[in-house]
Amino acid sequence: MRRGLALLILSIFLFNTTVFAADTFQGHAEFDDEYSELDKKLYTGKTETLERKDTIEMTVSQVLDGSFSYEGDEFFAEVTGDVLGDKGIIIPKGTVAHGIIKQTAEAKRMGRDGYIDLSFDYLVTPDGREIPIEGKMSTKLHPLKAAAKIAATDLGYTAVGGVVGGVFAAQALGLEAAIASQGYTLAGGAAVGGAVGLGMSLYRKGKDVLIAPGDEIKVKILSSVELPVYRDEALKQTEETYPGLDIRVANILYDKDPFGEVNTLTLSISISNMSDKSFSGMDLALVNDYNTVFNPSIFGDTKLLFSQFKPGDRRAGKISFSVHNVKHSYWLVVNDRTTNKPLMKISLDNAYKNVSQDVKKRNDKMKKAKKNYYKEADPFDI
Repeated sequence: MRRGLALLILSIFLFNTTVFAADTFQGHAEFDDEYSELDKKLYTGKTETLERKDTIEMTVSQVLDGSFSYEGDEFFAEVTGDVLGDKGIIIPKGTVAHGIIKQTAEAKRMGRDGYIDLSFDYLVTPDGREIPIEGKMSTKLHPLKAAAKIAATDLGYTAVGGVVGGVFAAQALGLEAAIASQGYTLAGGAAVGGAVGLGMSLYRKGKDVLIAPGDEIKVKILSSVELPVYRDEALKQTEETYPGLDIRVANILYDKDPFGEVNTLTLSISISNMSDKSFSGMDLALVNDYNTVFNPSIFGDTKLLFSQFKPGDRRAGKISFSVHNVKHSYWLVVNDRTTNKPLMKISLDNAYKNVSQDVKKRNDKMKKAKKNYYKEADPFDI
């Protein structure tokens, strides 16, 4: 039952890979002679070890919330980037991971945050193999760090309360009274304010955990696993071409939108239109592996966006798209105005393999800049 459900989820995630384009393959932990030719197409014949304490970046397929998720609940996650060994790729992007919620807690009074502990027991690769693993991910702070965080926050509440109390005493009783009493009225006001601040800290509630699809989690591996190395050609995404139309993606940058979120893909592309079709930059779009369409963003470079491409035209430039998650799989498409169907599809995953290492490091650094699994505080929940 569990294996069947995993393979069903896998087919939704990965129906565009060349493995499935060629032939549907039923997953087994071991291959027999019938699939020896397929093995040769998929693997180099070399093996690598996924080491203990290695980490794998994933995104969950459903919302995990510390306030309503339960211990023992199952979920699936998707590997968001190829896991590389010294000899090549050992876990491809898009591999599905099966997880279980091991422990969960709601936010509590006195500033104690909620948390979720996740464990992972197997992966299902694009070629259908089920790989047993031991992995974990937790949002729970070490007890010493959690206590220090709470103490620092409570001290802030008390200090602010003291300042407010002192100001109130000066305004209510007057500066002359404070001078005549040699400052005792201010001190008393500060004490009252401090008590109010302390009361706020005692009643203050922590934050609940919320991990949503698109949030990237890091899963730590707890045991070593020997894995075969994939051939690069076997993992290429399928593409569609149109006679005479040549579009090449030279570079892919992760950028921030005007609100500071890293959810924009900026593509450097060249277009050579020797076809019988005319189109504009507005006919370009991104489609992800869930068939969600993303139109060009007006917040990026707009020269290509407002350009016309007639037969015989050649042009190069940049175009940006705001997406849900920059690490999902996307295809750049050109829509035919007459049929409202894509003329061609170009895989960004395939193009990203040729992006320079400097650009990849820059993208990874930008993606890691923000990680907060907590809900926004409710101002009315005290």
